[in-house]
Amino acid sequence: MKFDKDFKKAISHLPSDEKDKLILRLLKKDLNLANRLYFELLDDRTAEDKRQVIEKRILSRIEHFSKYDSTPGYLMMYIRDLSGEITEHVKVTKDKYGEVSLNLLMLMHTLTLKNRDVLSYTHGKARKFCLYIIARAFKILILIQKLHEDLWMEFYDDLEELGQLISENDYLMKTAIQNGFDVNWLINKEIPEDIEQIHRDIRNQGYLSGSVYLRDAGYTRKIK
Repeated sequence: MKFDKDFKKAISHLPSDEKDKLILRLLKKDLNLANRLYFELLDDRTAEDKRQVIEKRILSRIEHFSKYDSTPGYLMMYIRDLSGEITEHVKVTKDKYGEVSLNLLMLMHTLTLKNRDVLSYTHGKARKFCLYIIARAFKILILIQKLHEDLWMEFYDDLEELGQLISENDYLMKTAIQNGFDVNWLINKEIPEDIEQIHRDIRNQGYLSGSVYLRDAGYTRKIK
């Protein structure tokens, strides 16, 4: 929502006490904004400090749920919760570097511990989990490309490891191919310049959602 100049001017002329009351009232309704302001104004920790806390939490939670015989559906539920924590961290700290590194850590550690277990289920039961992994991999490449080029090399080893983990799982490889994701982008550290447009086109055609899938760059059938 855009505010016109007159409205902004009127707000700027409000008495300080009234502005303070309005700000506090708005902050109560927007926890993310409140946390961001607290971080910027009062928190003595840096974004890197908070990132390290999230890293430990990701590793600990994945280690915990990996001890149990979780179905792919439950695995997806767990990592979606972790994804939400990463998103909240980024909203509060604006840590774009951490958004990439934390997502990479989450995917790599999950697949390192659970790749074989996923294959013990049918492809049908693992399909949504695999779609989620490939969709996150797409997002990671898009996020990396938005960072300064000098930072890209810092993620190359992790990208290659993620690519290898995906290539070791037949279900993930099949899902990647069906949804237009080239695992070689990860393994060879070659992110297409138009990766965001590629992703947008694929999404617009219904892929990565599970409603349709793509095979050898051609249309096949809908998944019901």
